[in-house]
Amino acid sequence: MERSRGILAVSPHARRGTRLRQETLEVELLKRARANRKRSGAHPSYAFISTHRKAAQMLDCVVTDAKIVNHTGIFEGEIGIRDGRITQVAKGISETTDRKVSARGKMVLPGLVDGHTHMEFPFMGTVTADDFESGTVASACGGVTTIIDFSIQPKGSSLLETYELWRKKADPKVCVDYSLHMVIREANQANLNQIRQIIRKGVQSVKLFMTYRRDGLLMSDINIYRIMKEVAKYGGVVGLHCENNDYIECLVSEFLAAEKTEPYYHAKSRPPEAEVEAVRRATTLAGFANANMYVVHMSTRGAMESVVEARNRGLDVYAETCPHYLTFTENMYRGLAAKNYVMSPPLRRREDKEALWLGLASGQIRTVASDHCCFTSEQKDLGKEDFSRIPNGVPGTEVILPILYHGVSRGLISLERLVQLTSYNPARQFGLFPRKGTIQVGSDADIVVLDPKKRQRLSKDNLHSRMDNSIYERITVTGFPVLTLSRGRVVHEDGQFVGKRGGGSYVPGRPHSVRPKDL
Repeated sequence: MERSRGILAVSPHARRGTRLRQETLEVELLKRARANRKRSGAHPSYAFISTHRKAAQMLDCVVTDAKIVNHTGIFEGEIGIRDGRITQVAKGISETTDRKVSARGKMVLPGLVDGHTHMEFPFMGTVTADDFESGTVASACGGVTTIIDFSIQPKGSSLLETYELWRKKADPKVCVDYSLHMVIREANQANLNQIRQIIRKGVQSVKLFMTYRRDGLLMSDINIYRIMKEVAKYGGVVGLHCENNDYIECLVSEFLAAEKTEPYYHAKSRPPEAEVEAVRRATTLAGFANANMYVVHMSTRGAMESVVEARNRGLDVYAETCPHYLTFTENMYRGLAAKNYVMSPPLRRREDKEALWLGLASGQIRTVASDHCCFTSEQKDLGKEDFSRIPNGVPGTEVILPILYHGVSRGLISLERLVQLTSYNPARQFGLFPRKGTIQVGSDADIVVLDPKKRQRLSKDNLHSRMDNSIYERITVTGFPVLTLSRGRVVHEDGQFVGKRGGGSYVPGRPHSVRPKDL
């Protein structure tokens, strides 16, 4: 057992299912909260807890008049911040402060944890348009205070070398905090031997691909199984891009042979059944390996049902979806800007979109992440004569919160569910809780203030990515983040980034000591 930055960390030697011999910080805080409840007059779940400092010491910031939305409920109170951490959550805070932030008429949420981004990501013959600076500026302006980015193993590099490469890329540039996943290209013995070591460095999740043979990412079933077994030993998570590669390659060849080269055929070459079959196969392998599995960017009703079936069999299988699947349908591939909507899996039918919203409301889908992987119009033109050459990916880290809040306004999900999907659940899933994902004493002061009345058009001119277009161009939402605090520092205010390059920090994930069925 060890401690990291004041948060209880679990040694990667611990096996899944092992119970902590010491109380976790979460339990300690809850006991202290209950003991101090009467003194504070605060809401029972968020009672005042004094720090070890003298009460008279000045706070760095107090968020006042706050309608605080956490994963467990909503209440009115104030939030005291000192040294980047939340020190008080109470009905009223008497200590003096350098700065007061009034949230009157607004909602105060935990900063979002975007569990799926691709900054400076080499893919399909090019590199994503956003680097760690521009991408995390967009994150901050959308209320995202932590990203989890994918480090992809260059050919010939070890997992540890890849980890160091991504740290060197990110550390000087990130404007919010970040953690890492590891994309593994090969299941050779050298990589298997280093899985334990990267988990010890806080990279507690790996990603494997069941497609993209041409890009050197396709992983065979036997190698998926081997990696799953190794990751499971150390309490890590295996993320899967689930699409049946052989079926897709066959359809692509048929369309191109018939000179059907337009972006419309991208969607036709990656039908729902290709995703559903791969999800079922992956969950079977996870069962064989006793692995904790996470389906990334799920897009269909059938895939969601397959995940639920796997959980009903007692497997640790969970899934995310993305803002674009909750917003658009396959009809976008018929328009003039069809190339800009090319991602994999592709956009689906209306009934799939509606099923995904129902899955969010019911808890069948546990997280929403952006899959922020953006390419400019010029980059998309690499596939002008062949849809299979269009770089796959769209932006999204800045629109997670407004798109989900639009769902709240329509009565599709509750505010508490929004926080679960975007903060609490991803923080728990990837070992960042309780440092991230909640507003409670001891957690990082990652806070977003949302104005429920603010109307905002999601055009490229109003967003902060390096993109020269916005797939959300015609969409106007009501409800938008107006202030973002990252570890107590204001990084975004009224549509302007006010943080600094390199202001974010690497946050190591902890292997699972509690199985994610507790999410």
